[in-house]
Amino acid sequence: MTASSPLAPHPPHAPRRPGAEALARLGHPVPAPDAADASPHRFPDQGTWRTEIPSVEGPEALAVVLKESARLDVPVHRISQGSGVWMLSDAEITEMAEATAARDIELCLFTGPRGTWDTGASVRTDSGGAGLRARGHDALAGCVEDAVRATELGVQCLLVADEGVLWTLHRARLAGVIPADTTLKVSALIGPVNPASYAVYERLGADSLNVPSDLTLDHLTEIRRTSAAPMDLYVEAPDDLGGYVRMYEIAELIRRGAPLYLKFGLSKAPGIYPYGAHLRDLTLDTARERVRRGRLALDLLARHGADGGMSPLGSRLPGPLHRFAPEPVTHAPVPHEPTAKDS
Repeated sequence: MTASSPLAPHPPHAPRRPGAEALARLGHPVPAPDAADASPHRFPDQGTWRTEIPSVEGPEALAVVLKESARLDVPVHRISQGSGVWMLSDAEITEMAEATAARDIELCLFTGPRGTWDTGASVRTDSGGAGLRARGHDALAGCVEDAVRATELGVQCLLVADEGVLWTLHRARLAGVIPADTTLKVSALIGPVNPASYAVYERLGADSLNVPSDLTLDHLTEIRRTSAAPMDLYVEAPDDLGGYVRMYEIAELIRRGAPLYLKFGLSKAPGIYPYGAHLRDLTLDTARERVRRGRLALDLLARHGADGGMSPLGSRLPGPLHRFAPEPVTHAPVPHEPTAKDS
C-alpha cells in the first residue's frame, strides 16, 4: 500500500442516492452504502476526482474543447489524444502544449507504433492477438522516440499501450532521458481487470490506469484494496470500448474508485483514429459534445449532493506510488552508422 491519506470523516449530509427519497415514500427498500466499500485513497491534494476530455486530436479540436469548457463551466484537469505523437507536427504539439499550459491543464499524447497500426496480422483476427502492444524492438524504439520528442516540446503526460513501453519510459524518466515529472498513463485498450494486474502496472511505472468501463463497483473496491494509483474511467465509453454509459453511478464510482479521473467519452460516434483532415467536422463536433456530456455528468453529481471532493484545477501528479526496483543502467554503445569512409 502507499502513503496516501485515509478517508476523511463523513460530511454531516452524505450524498443522496438516486431516487432514494421517492422510493422510500413508496415503501421500496433502499440499500444503504457500506462504508467498507469506500476507497481509502485520495489524490495528494486530498481530492477524490479529476476530469479528462479524451480524443482531442489536434490544436483545432483543443480550441473547441477549451472554448466549450469555458462556456459550459466544465472544469478540466487533463486533455488526452489518441492518434499518437507521430500524427502531429512539432508546431501542432507546441501549440497544444502552450494552450494547455496557459490554462494549467495536463496534456497527454499517445506514444508510437502499436499493434492496430502495424503489419501484424494477429490483431485482425477474432482473438485480437497481441492487441495494441509494440511489436519488436523497432516499435518499442518508436515509442521511446515519440516520448523524447513530445516531452522536449513541452508535453508532460504520455499514454502507453504496452507493458514493456511503460517500464522503459519509467526507467527513462529515472535516468533523466525524459523529465522526471512526466506522468505515464495506461491505455483503456490494455487496462487491467483485476487487483493483481492493476498493482503490477503501478509497479511498472503507471501514474494513472484506464480500466474497462464494464468493471463492477465491487471490482473497483477490490482494486482499491491493493493499489492507490489513480484510476481513469469512461463515464461514457466509445463504442469500440463497449459503449457503456454509467452516469447514474458516477457518485458511487467516485466513492469506490477514488482517486478517479472521470473521462467523458461518447457512444454512438464513429472512430476518429488516426485523425486527419478528412475527419475534421466529425472530430470537432464530437469534441464539443464530449464537453457537454461532462456538464451533464457534473450536473448529476451536484443534484445528488456529491460534487464535493474535486481536485483543485492544475493538479496533475499522482502522489507516492509503489514501483519495481530498476536494474542498474549499463550504457550500451550506440551503433556505428556506416559512412563513405568505411566503404
